[in-house]
Amino acid sequence: MKDNIFALMQNIDLQKLNETVAFIQTKTDLKPYAGIILGSGLGGLVDDLTVSCSLPYEEIPNFPVSTVKGHGGKLLFGMLNGKPVVMLSGRFHYYEGYTMQEVTFPVRVMKMLGAEVLMLSNAAGGMNKNFKVGDLMIINDHINLFPEHPLRGRNDETMGPRFPDMTEPYDLDFVKRAKALAVKHDILVHEGVYIGLQGPTFETKAEYRFLHVIGGDTVGMSTVPENIVARHMGMKVFGMSVVTDLGIREEMNEITHEEVLEAANAAAPKMALLFKELLGEI
Repeated sequence: MKDNIFALMQNIDLQKLNETVAFIQTKTDLKPYAGIILGSGLGGLVDDLTVSCSLPYEEIPNFPVSTVKGHGGKLLFGMLNGKPVVMLSGRFHYYEGYTMQEVTFPVRVMKMLGAEVLMLSNAAGGMNKNFKVGDLMIINDHINLFPEHPLRGRNDETMGPRFPDMTEPYDLDFVKRAKALAVKHDILVHEGVYIGLQGPTFETKAEYRFLHVIGGDTVGMSTVPENIVARHMGMKVFGMSVVTDLGIREEMNEITHEEVLEAANAAAPKMALLFKELLGEI
């Protein structure tokens, strides 16, 4: 009984992590410098990747499987702008019914494979009056409003500290470089705070107003748990949102997932260029 209670307290299943990493290493010997997680409709970056190994999620031991339209379902290894990377083509969300540990499991796998940097993208609702649909926002901070925390439970000091510092969740040097690259390529980018919510409903008018008042510029249903686990393991993080809908008007149109995907797909080439160029610099 005591062993069962102790198992429930465990935050990280090292046995599963080691099994997954060992399996992947039988398929590829590439040691990634960076891990990249692609959000809704943002799979275009895959086209710029020189793929050396592609693993469907369902073939990877202990890996979750994406259930959301617009997300791929493969773990990709290859070269992007001269750097070895591992790319999650399709992410996992808490609202799909996964635990926070399952949602962030791929981040720990990426780190254990060698990744020192994590690059995150998402499709998000915009709450800043200066934003338009299709705009890009570099994330410089976040507000965590998820009802569960990915680090709750017994901490394993070999993975990271009990109380990770979050004063710089998104690397400010990466932010500075990305802004300079945007100017170089004449791409409009904003900078601001992302708020993470459970979902899967889109926000009400009142919720949008509330979230903006407390400091948010964009809002979505991902990114924050992945960032927390990456920082727990000592990875540097870069994040960017594509604004796919607006919550800053009194009269808001009905939001559909199809419209979110359409807006994300339209902005994807600009984001892909900035990701690729930034990766080449860092």
